[in-house]
Amino acid sequence: MVNDTISDMLTKIRNANNAKHQLVIIPFTKITNNIAKILKEEGFVENIEVLESNLQNSLLISLKYVGKNRKPVISKLQRISKPGLRVYTGNKKIPTILGNLGISIISTSQGLMTGTQAKEQKIGGEILCNIY
Repeated sequence: MVNDTISDMLTKIRNANNAKHQLVIIPFTKITNNIAKILKEEGFVENIEVLESNLQNSLLISLKYVGKNRKPVISKLQRISKPGLRVYTGNKKIPTILGNLGISIISTSQGLMTGTQAKEQKIGGEILCNIY
């Protein structure tokens, strides 16, 4: 049983990227599904599919690579807020990641969204992770 599903998800994606795998399977939860949807909307992954089974549902994420050498689109996944140390921010202090080339995923009262979306809606929240 994994206590921190977000860290587990980010680690599995990071390891699959380093090994140049095309697909990665992650246990399905609402939060991992929403993070995967944000990654697809922002162009960091190619496709997301929900695999349903009797025991446990899973997410099948198709990773994205560029060029002949298959350089991963995701170069770094960084967990910010952890179960032992939560990190919250107001809407004016949401960080920009690499001059808006990367994203920060924020858990707000309106649901999960990117840092730029939270700034536009003037909502603060918990910074879950940075991806670039």
